[in-house]
Parts: sequence; structure tokens; C-alpha cells
Amino acid sequence: MAKYVAAVDQGTTSTRFMVFDHAGQVVSVHQLEHEQIYPRPGWVEHNPMEIWERTQQVIKAALEKNGIDPNEIAAIGVTNQRETTIVWDKKTGKPYYNAIVWQCTRTKDICDELAKDGGQDRFRPKTGLPLATYFSGPKLKWILDNVPGVREAAEKGDALFGNIDTWEIWWLTGGPNGGAHVTDVSNASRTMMMNLETLDWDQEILDILGIPRQMLPEIRPSSDPKIYGYTPKDGPFGASIPVCGDLGDQQAALVGQTCFSPGEAKNTYGTGCFMLLNTGTSPVPSKSGLLTTLGYKMGDQPAVYCLEGSIAITGALVQWLRDNLKFYDFSKHIEDYARSVPDSGGIYFVPAFSGLFAPYWRMDARGVIVGLTRFITKAHICRAALEATAYQTREVLDAMEKDSGVKLAALKVDGGMVFNELLMQFQADILGVRVVRPTVAETTSLGAAYAAGLAVGFWENLDDLRQNWGVDKVWEPQMDPETRERLYKGWLKAVERTFGWVE
Repeated sequence: MAKYVAAVDQGTTSTRFMVFDHAGQVVSVHQLEHEQIYPRPGWVEHNPMEIWERTQQVIKAALEKNGIDPNEIAAIGVTNQRETTIVWDKKTGKPYYNAIVWQCTRTKDICDELAKDGGQDRFRPKTGLPLATYFSGPKLKWILDNVPGVREAAEKGDALFGNIDTWEIWWLTGGPNGGAHVTDVSNASRTMMMNLETLDWDQEILDILGIPRQMLPEIRPSSDPKIYGYTPKDGPFGASIPVCGDLGDQQAALVGQTCFSPGEAKNTYGTGCFMLLNTGTSPVPSKSGLLTTLGYKMGDQPAVYCLEGSIAITGALVQWLRDNLKFYDFSKHIEDYARSVPDSGGIYFVPAFSGLFAPYWRMDARGVIVGLTRFITKAHICRAALEATAYQTREVLDAMEKDSGVKLAALKVDGGMVFNELLMQFQADILGVRVVRPTVAETTSLGAAYAAGLAVGFWENLDDLRQNWGVDKVWEPQMDPETRERLYKGWLKAVERTFGWVE
């Protein structure tokens, strides 16, 4: 008898496996980090084989930890860092090149070249996305153009492309021995190659990018009763379990937060920050620098669309202060330093390490700390780093309200940084709205589990999922409006100082 649903959550810095019960509560979890590879300034890579090894390790460890019998798992969902691009040999499973990570800026020249005809919004009417280094299409073009032998292999049908979800599902369902080469609408919508209306690869864009269609995965629903594939008996589970849920990490968090009605929004605080607003069953074009993207598609139901504000660097800044500048040994200590001062001492830290994403889309921007005086200490820099996350979220929320005409009453939050109480209070203050943390803050894994569980009838419908959602903590705004606007004005001034740094 199936008692659980499980999810592989493959993120930018780590991979985890989580097992949930019918009430959406965590039964077991195991997590491992993987290496961040920086071959040149602005370039970011991961080793795909290391990621698959970590995936197998966390699955086995989470099952052993609480003595879970794999036969008690009804279904498996996958959620993933989006846009990170892999091309591999379908006969051996060996990658032709490292995974090019979503934060990597090496495709700037490709994007600039494409923008010469039709500008930065050349593909936006079809894909909802501006031309930016963020998305998978230009990364795939870079691999085809720069890695010897890949184009020939792709044309022969031997090379497969996928974002990390596709890579994980292919291996989970057998890899070279009949693994399913699939993706879902949410991940496909991040490639800059999928048409928002048809939910299929757009041949005109593929021709412009020079991408052979046969290397692309089949686009399937996020929750698929037809099942993508089954885990082989000799795989990490040692049992045959349906793999039938797939969502990009931010869309998975939207589902985990049960934002199933138009006008409901969530913000995930991870390596980057991503705010999604459910806009219903038709795409809403953005005039304010947001992305129009797919939220999810449950079986035969119509697809649900979103507006998204993507921020490249939030939690990654905390990690950078830890690893590169050795400010502290553990990320959680940033809050202690930040609390030891009443404010940031007049400085702003704009972490445009990978350029600026929403709402600017400035790939020529780079990080700055402004307003420095001799008064400033490590504690002020820590505080400014946390505040940067809240300011960037405010910019995105303003754009979202402008595009949608919907005034947000409360913001549902999730992800690793939501346990930083100082940040959450400052977030409520700078937005002027209530900030709500749910009982299960790891909503990304939960959303992928929900998608898989719905596909096999473990949960009946979306109302079943809504009943699982509960409030853990609420932060009310305490800052007076004058202070809020003064601080925010300073932030906007600081952001301008980052523009045009890369010639």
C-alpha cells in the first residue's frame, strides 16, 4: 500500500530527496552540495555526472534514514534549477560538456547578435522572454557552436539536450537503457524555444538559433497520468516506481504554496529570488520587465500561466560573503552580524554579479557597494547584503502590480532564507505588505511531490492540496511610509551605479 510520495529537488548548490505523507508533511530528507565551477569571470558550470551521483546518494540515504520501503512510494516528482543546460550522448549518458548554469553570462555576445534584428524583445511575443544570457536556448547554441563534434552528433540523433529536469528524469527512468527524454511545460518555457500558445517547440526560433529539433525532449504536462517512465529495479530505488511529476523549481514552489487561483503570488528565497503571480489560463504580456511563463499543466487541464520576476543573486550573496570573503563559517551567522547594528550605515550592496535580471535585464551591470565611509564594518555589509534581497523583491512586486493591475495583500514566502527573521521583517517593512511563511517552507520539493501524487490519484484534486497548506509565521510591516520611501529611493540610485560596467 502506497503511503508516500517523493521528490528529487536538484538545485543550484545542492541536491536533495524528500519523502512526504498524504498531509504534505516531511517524512524523510537528505541533502548534499555539489561543486560550483568558475572557469572564467562570469562563467558558471556544474558537473552533470556529479549531480547524478549526488542524486543517487541522497535517494539511498533518505530511504535508509527512516527505513522507508521504496514499494510504499506511490510516485516520484522532479524539480530543478531551471535554464541550466546539458547536452549528452544518448548511448553512453556521458555529457559532451559541463552543465552551463543559469547564472552564466558567456552567451552575452550571442544574445547581442540576435538582438541586432528585432531588439531585445525579438522572441518575447512568442516566448514571453527577453533575449538574455539567463535562458537555455543561447546556452545550447553556444555548446553546438563551440564544443567539437556536438553539432554532428545532434544532427545524427545521438546528442540529447535537456535542462536538469530532463537529465534527472532520463537517468531515473533507465538512462541509456530506454530512459525517458522528456520535459514539462514549465521547464520548456525557460528555454526561449517554446511557443507559449502552442506549448511546443517553435520551428522558426529553432532555425534562427540553428538547433536540430531531434535533440530536444518531448514536452509533457507537469503532472502526467500517462507517466514519463518507471525507475528500473537495478536503479537507486531497487523498485519500479512511476516518475510522473516535473516542474521547474519556482513553478514547483507555486504549486507547493497552493497558489492555484489567479492573483495568488509567492516569492522563493534561494540562490536567487523568484516571485511568481498566477495569471490564469491565458498568458499576460509584461510591459514592466517581467517574464511571461508557464506555471503548470495538470494532466488534460488547460495550462496555467504566470508573471515572474527573476532576481539572480540573493542567497548566493550570503554564500559569497561566506566562501569568498570568509566573513563567517556558516550562512546562518549573517543574521547575528546584521542584528548587531541598527541599520546598514547608509550603504547599499547591489549584487549584480551576473548582470541585473528583472525588471532591468541589464547584462552590462556588475555588483557595487555604494555609500562607503570609514564608519562601515563587516556587520553593516552583512546587513546591506540581506537588505538587497528585500529591495530587489520590492522592485519586482512594483512591476507585477503594474502589469497585472492586482494589488497584493500578502506575500507567501518559502526557501532557505525565510528562516532569517531579520530579513523577513525588513521585507514586510520595505513592501508595506504582510509576509506569510507556511508550515512547510520547502515548498519546491512539496510542489513536485504534489504533481506526481496527483498524476497517480494519491491526491484527488487541488482542494486536497489546499487543505494541507498552513501558516507558520506572519510578519506585519512596522516601518513608517516616509522611511520606507527614503530607503527605497536610495536603493534605486545605487542600482543606477551598476549600469554599463561591462563595455
